[in-house]
Amino acid sequence: MKKRSPAFHPHARFLELAAREAEKGMKRGDGGPFGAVVVRRGKIVSKGRNTVLSRTDPTLHAEINAIRLACKKLNRIFLDDCVIYSSTEPCPMCFGAIHWARVKTIVYATGIGDVKKLGFNELAISNKKMKVWGQSRVALIRHPSPACTRLLKEWARSSNRKTY
Repeated sequence: MKKRSPAFHPHARFLELAAREAEKGMKRGDGGPFGAVVVRRGKIVSKGRNTVLSRTDPTLHAEINAIRLACKKLNRIFLDDCVIYSSTEPCPMCFGAIHWARVKTIVYATGIGDVKKLGFNELAISNKKMKVWGQSRVALIRHPSPACTRLLKEWARSSNRKTY
């Protein structure tokens, strides 16, 4: 049986959408190169991008914004039948929110270490460690995404980038 390319994997579509959402935010000056999409039963519930800079709030990461909107749309606080696709591995704050919302699975493309190298003030604690230490049930999937990798490269080349 021939193995399918990561670009044709079902996760690729939603990671591409997360990257597009992040790109919108970068162009508008909303925040860093981070996007997220909440999916339920194969359908998009919400999208979020980092709005830390435009809204002057360090908690407005892409995953937080996507979770807030998904909860509002679904009129509930638990997203246990949802998957969150994130352009980059969620930070500890976002992992906590994902855990508390009982999101079933996190699919991410690039790692915390990748954005730390770009100058972001990341806590170098992987989702795998947080899952174990916090005894979380959330499933973790790292899936390569050329769109998400390209996004970080664009950010690194940008002359007006701001890290926080």
